[in-house]
Amino acid sequence: MKVSYIVFPEPHKAILETAEADLTPHDDRVLVKYDYSAVSAGTEIANYRANTSYVRYPFHPGYSATGRVLATGPDVQQIKEGDRVMMTWSSHRSHSLVREGNLVRIDDASVSQQEAAFGNIASFAFLGVRKLRIQLGESALVAGQGILGAIAAQLARLSGAFPVIVTDFSEERRALALSLGVDFAFSPGEEDLTNKIRNATGWARKRPGRGEPVKTGPDVVVEVTGQAAALQQALECVAWEGRIALLGCTRTAYPDIDLYHWVHRRGVSLIGAHADTRPAIDSREGAWTERDDYQTFLRLIAAGRLKIAPLISTVAPASSAGEVYHDLSANPNPPLGVLFDWTGV
Repeated sequence: MKVSYIVFPEPHKAILETAEADLTPHDDRVLVKYDYSAVSAGTEIANYRANTSYVRYPFHPGYSATGRVLATGPDVQQIKEGDRVMMTWSSHRSHSLVREGNLVRIDDASVSQQEAAFGNIASFAFLGVRKLRIQLGESALVAGQGILGAIAAQLARLSGAFPVIVTDFSEERRALALSLGVDFAFSPGEEDLTNKIRNATGWARKRPGRGEPVKTGPDVVVEVTGQAAALQQALECVAWEGRIALLGCTRTAYPDIDLYHWVHRRGVSLIGAHADTRPAIDSREGAWTERDDYQTFLRLIAAGRLKIAPLISTVAPASSAGEVYHDLSANPNPPLGVLFDWTGV
């Protein structure tokens, strides 16, 4: 069988290649024909630019996709030919043999293949928000409104946070966030941003050891950008004894952040929200398994409570991979939700 796939043969280069492969299903393997694969821009552009230590070229990017089952191996139990499925940890390609355990069946017809293709990417936002253990009425800030931040803001709202505040340099992304239900949206470059965010929380409370109530900042923060400047802003804004989930990959050291002043003295909790912290089998408070979050993702879309379709800004043929990655890397305000279309490959 001919299989097409996207590869980075070297830094700053993406191409579509085609090769012959034996994809006869065996054991618990399932042959899947891909429909759409979603781009995780932060991670994939870091790989494209050689900004990550683990990348070796040629490198095959991507890890979130949807497709349809063409055939199954003899040990497959739950999946059958013709099923629509979501693939996890699978690169950008036209066909693949996938373990049954790495597939999630899409049962609800109201969930599109394009929406479901973001499932694995969205699961990181679920993880970051869950780790904060948001209480009803706690205020939340989401720093960054890329695809992860846009989903995290919706999940914070669904978790009972109020108000939900977002920051992003893009006016278009801020407007989209407001249209999807967040309460306030600011640019990180605005003058007096810290006080604007504190005032947006809408109420004052006593600080530990102090008599007079003061305007408090957000109780919880989801830091999505992975940038030192954004984390510094989050630390300056967050309430005393607030919690900050580090969702965006912090790929560089932050030697200039005063941990005593901003974290230790103020009782702030910094919470790592990397996918490696997930439980493998049983979900628990603050950390669900990947599969449980995938199912919740699909159910929330089907119920109309999580909006993914408005986040999709580009659907590109796989043959345009070179142009797509070049634009994502070079554009200071890149497209939000990007999909590769494999339906004609």
